[in-house]
Amino acid sequence: MKYDAESFLKEVLCIPSVNGVDGERNLAVFLRNFLQECGVQVILQEIDQKHANIIAVLEGESKETVVWNGHLDTVPYGNLVQWDTDPAVPVKRNGCYYARGASDMKSGTAAMVWTLAYMKEKGRTPKQTIYFCGTCDEEKDGLGAKHLLERGTLGKPSLLLIGEPTGLRPGVAQKGCVWLKLKVCGKTSHGAYPEEGVNAVEYGVRIFQRLKERLEREEHEILGMPTIQISMVKGGIVPNMTPDEAEFLLDVRLIPGITTGQLLVWLQELITEYKERTKGELSVEFHVQNDRMAIEIPKENVWVRKLDWELRVKRLPDDHIGINYFTDASILVKGMPEVPVLLFGPGEPQTAHKPNEYVEIQKYLEYIDVLKKLF
Repeated sequence: MKYDAESFLKEVLCIPSVNGVDGERNLAVFLRNFLQECGVQVILQEIDQKHANIIAVLEGESKETVVWNGHLDTVPYGNLVQWDTDPAVPVKRNGCYYARGASDMKSGTAAMVWTLAYMKEKGRTPKQTIYFCGTCDEEKDGLGAKHLLERGTLGKPSLLLIGEPTGLRPGVAQKGCVWLKLKVCGKTSHGAYPEEGVNAVEYGVRIFQRLKERLEREEHEILGMPTIQISMVKGGIVPNMTPDEAEFLLDVRLIPGITTGQLLVWLQELITEYKERTKGELSVEFHVQNDRMAIEIPKENVWVRKLDWELRVKRLPDDHIGINYFTDASILVKGMPEVPVLLFGPGEPQTAHKPNEYVEIQKYLEYIDVLKKLF
């Protein structure tokens, strides 16, 4: 092949794909060309001038299929002063590569692509037919994953493997994410007579606090409690007037067992309660801006057992973990709800979206070795 595994990772890290800034399509084209040169069946799925997915297929011994997924985009670099190196240029130091996307998740994506090319070149036929889907826009709206769903690309695989950073540990659960936008309307009054008004800001905070209390009654054995926070707020007129309008954006991270529908039922109950208390002078409209469902794979699932075994053989930690951030899996499973999802990648979750993001080269290489043996 043109690249060994490590040099391929470096090449991938050299191609900027910051969401909303760079053309993620450029990375898709690079990966497509590499796979084509290695003889792997691959197509570029065009979306627009900046966005594209790639879909590669390696035929297996059986009709059973599995899907490997890695996203192409990264978050912005953030404050460059906080970086010790240029985040746009991969730097090798102390057995790691430092660059934006090194952990989340160009290392997982590069490993999957390189492994497919390696298997093809060596004439190694996988047990199942492998579909690799490199998706764009995961860090924002999930445009690439939605595009896959709309075209029915994936069929009914026996596994969806997501190469997001888990530090080489099996990720068996993932929190969902809901962004709720609330528009609260009350009644204005003179600041000296607040009892004559209905304070939209205060009632928005009360609804948030009550919803938080309700969510914190629930708990997951790996993910812990669901969380909710006010991430944006707007309201107020002048210092001496009761605010009659306010807008809130709530970031809610759900655990398996709590659906968006259940969350909205609890929210509506609170709205009804406070509307009655204010004799109809309070009204609240809400809109779901992001809806990513929580995911969990049973411990007894055959793919979990296989991965546990391979990790033990390599004397790597096999303790099961969960992740709090959302992935493209939360979109893809809507089109195939019965497909088990396994989260497993070489990156370190605690470095994602932060300055000095890195991936350990040894973990990246071990990840490739596990992929070869597992499939």
